[in-house]
Amino acid sequence: MPSRSQLVLLGAILASLGVSLLSSRINPYYLDVTTSVGINIILAVSLNLINGYTGQFSLGHAGFMAVGAYTSAAVTMFAGPRLLQMTGSNTFTTELLFLAALLAGGMIAATAGVLVGAPSLRLKGDYLAIVTLGFGEIIRVVFRNIESLGGALGLNGIPSYTNVFWTFSAAAVTVYVVVSTVNSTYGRGFLAVHDDEVAAEAMGINTTRYKITAFVIGAFFAGVAGGIYGHFKLTIDPKGFDFMKSIEIVVMVILGGMGNTVGVVLAAILLTILPEVLRPVADYRMILYSLLLIILMLVRPQGLFTFTRRAMPSAKVGAHGK
Repeated sequence: MPSRSQLVLLGAILASLGVSLLSSRINPYYLDVTTSVGINIILAVSLNLINGYTGQFSLGHAGFMAVGAYTSAAVTMFAGPRLLQMTGSNTFTTELLFLAALLAGGMIAATAGVLVGAPSLRLKGDYLAIVTLGFGEIIRVVFRNIESLGGALGLNGIPSYTNVFWTFSAAAVTVYVVVSTVNSTYGRGFLAVHDDEVAAEAMGINTTRYKITAFVIGAFFAGVAGGIYGHFKLTIDPKGFDFMKSIEIVVMVILGGMGNTVGVVLAAILLTILPEVLRPVADYRMILYSLLLIILMLVRPQGLFTFTRRAMPSAKVGAHGK
């Protein structure tokens, strides 16, 4: 008997398929915004596993996204035509090729997560943030200097495989994996590391292993999001994965509420749609957007979608309240 979370996952995938089949009747602008929403949900939820549930502070998520984007694009651009020629080009093989490209992007990004996480996750707080920030900048500079991948001009002419089905199916799988992992017996280790790392180590929990696991899972889904992003934009360049992109993802996590998956999903939707809503005032759009973010951070520092119940007064014991 499937669990409730599995039924929700199946429902989300079927809904994505339905919207995808009707996409020809939907305004392309709304489809573009919807696809951007799905990509940001993947990025925010995957980072929430690292920053929210495990209590680390990573500023290198855009770097993992870049690794996934370039890897997926390389598969479909360079290896794809030959594979399609060998197997025969049809809808099934092209979709299978795209799935393979996304998985390749996710796996290479996860490998990068291991390479970065193993030596750096023994650090804490600001030191970890600086290391992950440095990683993101190194990745951007490396891709800028690889001429076979377009160098500073980036990759152009990426095949258009992305649609609403792939985007929101990947988003649904991301949410399902993160929620199921955190709520599992193994996932309690993430929460233990978040609550008190010293106490967790005293209880025999290998905190470094749990932090690396969270880092790898988050990096994998960031790589998948990068692959979808590249095939959605049809062009990628190193400037699209800079420090500000990482900050944008971190803001979604903080605004939604650290360790609150539903809140992070809602924040990703809100922060993707808000700039579009402000488009009529294009000259002041970014000023208003930044001002709204500052106000929200000041008014709701615990997260816009984090709500706690008011504590009930304790009952008095005895005649004199003792």
